[in-house]
Formats: sequence, C-alpha cells, structure tokens
Amino acid sequence: MIKNIYNLGDAALYCDFGDTVNKETNLKVINYFNDIREKNITGIKNIAPSYNKLIIYFDLELTNYKKIKDTVENLDISTFKSIKTKKVKMPVCFDDEFALDLERVEKKVGLGKKEIVNQLISQKYFCYMTGFIAGMPFLGDIKEKIRLDRLETPRVKVPKGSVGITEQFCNIYTFESPGGWNIIGNSPKKVFTKDPTKLTLIDPGDEVEFFEISKKEYSKFNEQK
Repeated sequence: MIKNIYNLGDAALYCDFGDTVNKETNLKVINYFNDIREKNITGIKNIAPSYNKLIIYFDLELTNYKKIKDTVENLDISTFKSIKTKKVKMPVCFDDEFALDLERVEKKVGLGKKEIVNQLISQKYFCYMTGFIAGMPFLGDIKEKIRLDRLETPRVKVPKGSVGITEQFCNIYTFESPGGWNIIGNSPKKVFTKDPTKLTLIDPGDEVEFFEISKKEYSKFNEQK
C-alpha cells in the first residue's frame, strides 16, 4: 500500500503512497495514520497525514529510523478497522461582502454566480486532511467546471469562515490567515473550537455538504452563538 519510505531529516519518516490524489489513496493514508496512532508505538512523537503522504516524527533517544521503518512495513493491514466518519452540513453565505473572489472566478471559469454556487452546493465532499492552520479541512473533489488556480498574489488576511476553492479542492478558513485560495463565500459555523474533547467539527474521512443561506440568516446564526 505504501509505495516508498524515506528518511526525512534525522528524526522523521516519509511514507509515500504515490502521486495520485483521490479518495481511495487517501483512505489508505488515514488507515495507516489511525493504526499507528492506536498502537502507541514507542518513540513516535507525532504523525502528520496529507492527501497521499504520511510523515512520522520520532524521538531519537527512544528509537531510530530503521526500527520505525520496519514497524510500518510489517503492519498487518488486514487488521485495519473501518474508518468512523460523520456527515457534516455547512451553511454558506455567498453575499458580495463575503465572496471576495467571485468576480474573478466568474471570469476564469466562464460561469455566472448562480451556476458557480449551484456547482459547489450540489454535491458532497470528502475530507482528505486538515492542516495549514488548525482544523482547516481540505475537501474534494469539486466539479470540473469550477476548478481554477490559486490567486496570483495571496492575501495577507483571509477572514475566518471564508470558503475557498482551488484546483480540485475547497476549504474553510478556521482562523483569519494569509492565503491564496479563491474566496467565494463565508460560513458562520465554527469548524475549530477550544473544547479539548472535540477540537474539530470536520475530520479526515468525513463527508461535508454545503447549503446556501442569506446574509440575514448568516447574521442570525452569529447572534445565536
């Protein structure tokens, strides 16, 4: 299942699952991530999954590259458990105030605002990973008609809750942050909280669905928090 394993610096292991970015490959990454985490292997400090890669950080005082590599290569994949996932519905307001790049997107993909919004909300998305900033979900795969490149010049500040699209993915900014994704709306629903028992609303493997709300509904949502 893992194509190659490399040394990454002095105290990390790089597991490469191939160049393909799709749900099937990502589920393999998530399975390895979950299995290694559950086994509580001596010396492993942190595990970072991505679309098709897995980085394992270890403590050189407790273990070494060869021991971790051998452990990973000898994992019994037949014991992998089904991934526990959930379905999450996210409200999004596409008002001009929040749709910072919608005009750019219209020009790039050749569609009007209504069609772009319909393209986004008419399907369900798979959460490949979270990262870049705490709890930010990377969701795929958006429809071909609204795929486009990042901004030529990234923003210094992207508002919290912004919904952005780039290439085959969309995401939700959990905090105000620099970023180069095309922002087409904003969600009032918190994706990352300070509750230590449940920090993230969306986890890798979850299914996410967007639905449109008005600016008035957006304001009411915030008032109810």
